[in-house]
Amino acid sequence: MFTGNQEKMHNVTIEGITIGQQYKPFIIAEMSGNHNQSLERAFKIVDAAAEAGVHAIKLQTYTADTMTMMGLITINAPGSAWHGRELYNLYKEAHTPWEWHKDIFKRAKKRGLIVFSTPFDETAVDFLMELDAPAYKIASFECTHMPLLKKIAKTGKPVIMSTGMATLAEIEESVKVLRDAGCNDLILLKCTSSYPASPVDSNITTIPNLADNFNCIVGLSDHTLGIGVAVASVALGARVIEKHFTLDRTEGGVDSAFSLEPDEMRALVKETKNAFDALGQIKYGTTKSEENSLRFRRSIYVIKDIRKGEVFTNKNIKIIRPGDGIAPKYIDLILGKKARQGLKRATPLTFDVLL
Repeated sequence: MFTGNQEKMHNVTIEGITIGQQYKPFIIAEMSGNHNQSLERAFKIVDAAAEAGVHAIKLQTYTADTMTMMGLITINAPGSAWHGRELYNLYKEAHTPWEWHKDIFKRAKKRGLIVFSTPFDETAVDFLMELDAPAYKIASFECTHMPLLKKIAKTGKPVIMSTGMATLAEIEESVKVLRDAGCNDLILLKCTSSYPASPVDSNITTIPNLADNFNCIVGLSDHTLGIGVAVASVALGARVIEKHFTLDRTEGGVDSAFSLEPDEMRALVKETKNAFDALGQIKYGTTKSEENSLRFRRSIYVIKDIRKGEVFTNKNIKIIRPGDGIAPKYIDLILGKKARQGLKRATPLTFDVLL
């Protein structure tokens, strides 16, 4: 459970929605390359995200040429969705054409979604500024790209940064760069940068430590399959959850293997809210909803007609439900005592009938 000072923690507001410890989780659907180079499919992903109840949809803004050069690296990661792919070609397939951004932004706003993006270089920041992006995401792989961080921070917009692979020292340096360059609204996401990621490698216990170390709102960028890890993270203080999103995994796509489908995203929205609501407060004793259940505790009842002056024994009294009689803890005190009056079977025992 989060251990930091929630009263002093700085909330972040993006287009009227407040993100903070006292607010239900902010859910981001990451489109990434799941549009499969179809603008119509991108629109359908936006629509499905809105119908699933997420708060925001996020794009990625880059081209293959702003990311790398042809022939530099082939991915060698057995188990990865991208094993064996030439990096340049992967980015060429996965990128969202910049000329689509304006129309996707328009579609998302029409559907009531916050829409923003992850810029991967300074030219992408300039481009997103022209679109009046309300926030910026920094990918785990870019969290040590200090010139990019400075450029993003200077926009004055809220920043959400993933921390996959980063050491504590690297996060400290990145946060300092962002804050020194003018970033006042910062959210840090725990992330495991493998695709898909294993729950075993998620280490979400880091989440409250991240909040304590940097005194900021924290969350999870989750690449595991399903929603279990994300839901569990809410109990540890995650208030932003980012998951990749697709229409149908069977249709393929560069990120489809570890993306949620619409029904799963809808379940994520519902169950993270349930997890948040369940946190409540430290409380012992009976809640309002439990008051009617108190009757179903046990108490001491007469189980056989008793004459006046008769001794109470295990044969004529018993601990049973409901709880209308003397509490069970007094049974040893009552055994051996005598009845002040006659008592009928099924009578709850009370102290005033004891001699």
